[in-house]
Amino acid sequence: MSVTIDITGLPLERVTVVPSPLAELGMALHALSEPGHHPDLRGWAAAVSSRLEPSLADRLCEADFLWHSTFSDVFAPFAGIPGGRAVPGATLAEELDLLDKLTDEQFVNAALEFTCQLRYDVQEAGPLHAPELRRRSLELAAARGAVQERFTRRLLTDPPAVRAWFRQLMLDCDDAFFADTWARVQPQLAADARHKTELLRRKGLGEALASLSGAVSLDEEDRVITVDKLVAGHTATGDGGLVLVPTSLGWPHLMVLHRYGWQPAITYPASGSRPQAPSVEQLTLRLEALAHPVRMRLCRHLARAPHTTSELADAHGMTAPEISRHLSVLRKAGLVTGSRRGRYVRHQLDLTAVARLGSDFIEGVLR
Repeated sequence: MSVTIDITGLPLERVTVVPSPLAELGMALHALSEPGHHPDLRGWAAAVSSRLEPSLADRLCEADFLWHSTFSDVFAPFAGIPGGRAVPGATLAEELDLLDKLTDEQFVNAALEFTCQLRYDVQEAGPLHAPELRRRSLELAAARGAVQERFTRRLLTDPPAVRAWFRQLMLDCDDAFFADTWARVQPQLAADARHKTELLRRKGLGEALASLSGAVSLDEEDRVITVDKLVAGHTATGDGGLVLVPTSLGWPHLMVLHRYGWQPAITYPASGSRPQAPSVEQLTLRLEALAHPVRMRLCRHLARAPHTTSELADAHGMTAPEISRHLSVLRKAGLVTGSRRGRYVRHQLDLTAVARLGSDFIEGVLR
């Protein structure tokens, strides 16, 4: 599965790479609520959590479905501004001003997309104006707990009051911990944005997108960007632009904003934050390769020392062509390497690739 972005007619000058303090704050809140997704940030998360005032921690619990299991579009308000040409603000206050420009319907739909299961990339009435969706959103919120149900009911009853509450919550988070965090990560994000912008200018969109992640590709002929995800979706830039948002706290997540009527945006881990995880297709190849008992025995043999095809055939009581077929599967999956010595090719298990398989799997499904 994948998310595609039709960029027909999109000129390079409408592709913007820019950090977003509000998006990074959303990532910070996600890391605080889901430390298992971000093992490198556990120390930071523990230190921040220990310093939070109880009243602020309680308010964060009220709205944590906005960032706990996934990432709400309320953290990318620039994308909802009409015209599709807005970009993230330079400061948190500027981005919260952009949030204030969204309609109540936009804000509610973005906030409740995960509790009322709205169709994301098609035009559809939201729970503010559709009684059945309103009932369903309250029902699903109740299944998540009384706190979430109360918050959802408040949001549907008085959206302006909840928007003001949310704005103050973000400002209080900034005072409590995020201002210091942003001061630390902003230079890295700005440098990454400059690098990607220069790459875009000198080598084109394809090279720039490939540098974001191995999961992002561009079909130059059809003018379609494809992002390898565990969901299927589609959007188009139309007369608007495309925004690329680097994140330091968001690794390994790679997110595509493809909400109907909103400007497309890709949030990607900034260079140097962590190594890129393989695609879901590559993970599938590796898992399938190791599922066969013969290939598992070959891996055990090749983990100890390199061997030729003939040596493996003799050791396992099989023909050389049979061994070659199994080795081909392991090579295609990136688990076995070969080096030539005269007339012979010696095969060896890539222990680094195998050692990363568990974490690659986690990163792949979280992306």
